[in-house]
Amino acid sequence: MKVIIVGAGIIGALTAFHLARRGADVTVIEAGQPAGAASGASFGWINASFFLDRNHFDLRCAAMSAHRRLADTLTSRATLWQGCLSWEDPTGLEANHDMLESYGYAVSILGKDEIAVLEPAISAPERAMLMHREGAVDLATLARDALTAATALGAHVIAGVAVAGLLHQQAKVQGVRWSGGTLPADAVVLATGVATQGLLAGVGQSLPMLTRPALIVRSTPVPPVISHILVTPGQEVRQDPTGRILAPTSAAHQSDRADAIDENPEQLADKAIGRVERLLDRSLSWEQVTLAHRPMPQDGFPVVGACTLEGLYVSTMHSGATLAPLVSEIAAKEVLAQALSNEESSLIAPYRPQRFTD
Repeated sequence: MKVIIVGAGIIGALTAFHLARRGADVTVIEAGQPAGAASGASFGWINASFFLDRNHFDLRCAAMSAHRRLADTLTSRATLWQGCLSWEDPTGLEANHDMLESYGYAVSILGKDEIAVLEPAISAPERAMLMHREGAVDLATLARDALTAATALGAHVIAGVAVAGLLHQQAKVQGVRWSGGTLPADAVVLATGVATQGLLAGVGQSLPMLTRPALIVRSTPVPPVISHILVTPGQEVRQDPTGRILAPTSAAHQSDRADAIDENPEQLADKAIGRVERLLDRSLSWEQVTLAHRPMPQDGFPVVGACTLEGLYVSTMHSGATLAPLVSEIAAKEVLAQALSNEESSLIAPYRPQRFTD
């Protein structure tokens, strides 16, 4: 079966890997370079503690397990399971803890002395939640590792070529169009992030997307100073294995609803690094600030599944950092017409693209 995947971010790369493992003839087409868009500018927090409803929580929990399964089949050093300390909402901390605990999440409330032991470099808050099993991933590295593994299994990658539209006849997809001609396929997977809306509109299907730009700042490398992901009232922050401090320039990145960035990126980077400096009580300098447009469907939930056009499949969402390993497993099975388990079917049922057209 010939499958074209449009998009070589984390969703497309992992879907290519899972399809290639199942014997599909896979070609990935990317307008830029692999992981060059949102996946290359992600904070990379893997969690289920930020969720929109109970179904979304269950999906994210299952995706965290899929991350760990992925380590059994894909060699990569992109993911770390360092846990997360959060005191973003001190007044609601106990209620949040109790809710997560009632859902079976691995979470504890720690006092100031316990926090100081775990993170001696910060001025410890009075209390914080410790989410024991959360982690972080360098999505660009994981995407490249997945594509390397997929190509070793026979997949092909075409980079720097933009897909202009979809080929279809008699309600069935037949491939894709680009400026130099066409590429035929039995199935097409759109892992195209914010570009998905336009490609689907070309075949008469609606997928409204929100505009959600985000900036991530990276510091110059420093010796190890923090070991957990930290979610504070003013800043999310983590340190990667190279020693760089990563921080969104928005003080409330996970729930940020701004549809434009109106301030100079340099000034925003300075402010974010300033907040981190106060948290760590040390001087830092930043070397890069990166803009990405988060792929956010209109209702905030993922969109995963077959479209009305036979052979066309869509997979777009925020946050791919958490969800990509699970949704790529599911996509590979469904594209190859393999049955999902009852658990998988239940998890993905609320997120089909037909909710925007039915």
